[in-house]
Amino acid sequence: MIIKNALVYTEDHKFEKKDVRIEDERIAEIAENGQITATDEDVIDGEGMYAIPGLVDIHFHGAVGYDFCQASKEELLKIAEYEAKNGVLAICPATMSYNEEILGHVMDKAADYKEDTGADLVGINMEGPFINLKKAGAQNPEYIMPADKEMFLRLQERSGGLIKLVDIAPEEKGAMEFIEQCHDQVKISIAHTCSDYDTAREALEKGVGHMTHLYNAMPGINHREPGPIIAALEAGAEVELIADGIHIHPAMVRTTFRIFGADKVILISDSMEATGLLDGDYQLGGQGVTVKGRKAVLTKDPGVIAGSVTNLFDCMKNCVLNMGIPLEDAVLAATENPAESIGVEKDYGKIAVGNYGNLLLLDKDLQIKNIVQKGKIMSV
Repeated sequence: MIIKNALVYTEDHKFEKKDVRIEDERIAEIAENGQITATDEDVIDGEGMYAIPGLVDIHFHGAVGYDFCQASKEELLKIAEYEAKNGVLAICPATMSYNEEILGHVMDKAADYKEDTGADLVGINMEGPFINLKKAGAQNPEYIMPADKEMFLRLQERSGGLIKLVDIAPEEKGAMEFIEQCHDQVKISIAHTCSDYDTAREALEKGVGHMTHLYNAMPGINHREPGPIIAALEAGAEVELIADGIHIHPAMVRTTFRIFGADKVILISDSMEATGLLDGDYQLGGQGVTVKGRKAVLTKDPGVIAGSVTNLFDCMKNCVLNMGIPLEDAVLAATENPAESIGVEKDYGKIAVGNYGNLLLLDKDLQIKNIVQKGKIMSV
């Protein structure tokens, strides 16, 4: 396959008019416009369009009525198909807080997953249960527990090595020991925490390099108590942002890109099973969720946001159209940054020779016109 005449998002994080050739699922050549000669290959004319990498979502819980932790193999495929049809071609879904028995079944199912027509499952984000009860948010408090290295190792074995992120509240019992013992085996992220600045800084110095849904479920910034957010900034940690327009004010999204730098921001959807469906009653982590007008809240406690109902492509698009983020920065935060965060950047998240031929062609209004997955055109 050859894609010609498009404005291609390059490894320099700029848009340049290039031609791209894909062979055997992977990008074989990127050349100046007009330098690749078509023979009998499929050709897509991208004139007037942007070509960006397929998106990578490293933190979401479900879509189209199905939850990652509860889904059967067939339902997991339906989640993956929805993500792919919305431009997300690599997924690292997140667990909720559960006990080891339930999480073990989730890992077994993920290990057996085989991509067919949906997004590739490239990892698992273990968001619970090693978090702070006081900042549980939509996590089920029944299952929250201290960090347990042996439990993690057993789950990692059952997943076939798919766990790429483990979320942790560093102030909790056993957390620092877990960080010291496991940071070279899996990426560890500060999440659902009451941590102060000093504790967060210690965790970052011991090997944490990631912050889960920045600003949400953690102390805010205070000039006398700077908290974990400033600790992450000073340590150069990468940070997740939910840019659905519900979780974070647009001014804070702009400020985060500005002070952390676009290379440290990872856009996530944190979407739950209602994504792609109408308002109504749903579930997340065994708890009831009510969705109304793009906002999901716990049914029993409407003051608690319970994930989003916005997919990652729409979050990226929202950043550009409604939050003042340059397209180049928003694309970086939804593709290469998350791929690098979980160590899959040699396959996903970049338009680069050797990477999978996963590309989206967008018009000037950022509408998806074509989706190419491993060199094959998907229906939009």
